[in-house]
Amino acid sequence: MQDENRKQEETNLTGSSSKGDFSKGNVPYLILKLGLPIMLAELVVVLYNIVDRAYIGHLGDTGTNAITGLGVCFPLITLISAFANLCSTGGTTLATIARGEKDDAKAERMMGTSFTLLLLIGATLTVLFFITAPWLLELLGGDENSLPYAIGYFRIYVIGTIPVLLSLGMNPYINAQGFPKIGMTTVVIGALINIALDPVFIFTLHMGVKGAALATVISQSVSALWVIFFLRSKRPPLRLKRLGIDKKQLGGLLKLGATGFTFRVTSSITQAIVNVVLKAWAGPLSTLYIGAMSLNNSIREIMSLPNSGVTGAGQNVMSYNYGAKKPDRVCSCIRFIFLTGLMVNTLMWFLMLFIPKPIICIFTQDPELIRMTVHCGRIFFLAFPFMALQMSGQTTFVALNYPKHALFFSMLRKILLVTPLTLLLPGIGLGVDGVFWAECISQFTGASICFTTMYFTIWKKMKKESKKASS
Repeated sequence: MQDENRKQEETNLTGSSSKGDFSKGNVPYLILKLGLPIMLAELVVVLYNIVDRAYIGHLGDTGTNAITGLGVCFPLITLISAFANLCSTGGTTLATIARGEKDDAKAERMMGTSFTLLLLIGATLTVLFFITAPWLLELLGGDENSLPYAIGYFRIYVIGTIPVLLSLGMNPYINAQGFPKIGMTTVVIGALINIALDPVFIFTLHMGVKGAALATVISQSVSALWVIFFLRSKRPPLRLKRLGIDKKQLGGLLKLGATGFTFRVTSSITQAIVNVVLKAWAGPLSTLYIGAMSLNNSIREIMSLPNSGVTGAGQNVMSYNYGAKKPDRVCSCIRFIFLTGLMVNTLMWFLMLFIPKPIICIFTQDPELIRMTVHCGRIFFLAFPFMALQMSGQTTFVALNYPKHALFFSMLRKILLVTPLTLLLPGIGLGVDGVFWAECISQFTGASICFTTMYFTIWKKMKKESKKASS
């Protein structure tokens, strides 16, 4: 009876009796069924990041300096997560395409390769970043006020690099096989532990920012153990059986994974340059401006959640149907993630432009930091609806294994647009505000080019193939 109930549950999710078979059933329904748990999981991630930052921001007179110190750490934290994307973006996409082609053995070898790479990379980063943390954090904008908080937080955080990478890098394999609720549980477990431990370590044990970092390390370690336990169980079609790198598939994994990796790395580089430019142009107000940038980045994480959940699920459905040679369903995926993202992002844009204070007050009660964040945020988020074009275009390039296009558009907005604009705009009359205008201009320009290219290179092609198949 239990087996029959499970089979029925799987059929309801996917439209077929095979778990993770996305070639049948209503496409929007499939994406939402998969996307809602992914979105909720990412919401939980953001929530326990918010808990960290909210507690840190309320550390009395030191709160603003502590928030700024955390902002100084962001580029390195983003860089660590980039390596998770390196293994998961290419690995899950190619594994899902292989499943659509009914080659589960190949998909399983891909998963084992990703896991092994994450272990090796994690061990290397732990040693490297722990040793060089003080020098790197000062280079990234830390000053005498914020640097002690940045070093205290990051040196503890980096001890948990391996579990962070395993949790972030292997959980997408759970979602890609049609188990989004299990994937959501991975994150919820870590979040609840983090939320419970934060006040104990930060306030009861008087550890401050070090306590927030320790709570994060413990919570991510538990999440990583949960992921490994599930992927080694008998439930998923693809099982994590052994360590090892499949040299035949490694090139493809790295080539496509470079997309997600480059996106994160360029974000890290941009954050670093932004902090340095703000420090140079804002002078004595640099702590406030870096704090405002840190808070606006945190708010953007919240605002991006719905679109991120839909595109994450859409990528899995799209890859499977691409492997299964179903262009009509690929077109349906593209259309749905674009229109849904545009609608939700426009709503989020309206809220941030016209009623931002209630969101900002979650993180801080400092009136000067609130005022600065409101002013800078209205520039920072001015072109936010256009991010729906960027995400739908980029997701399609990755899902259909267009690594060159995906890699280029990962670099275009952050490296070719944001970075030069960040360096240029403050010097041509915009002052410190030019740093925030750089984000706005790059969102509009980069997203428009990405979506237009995707439309003419992929979407129109899929439409023609769909018409041929139906005629």
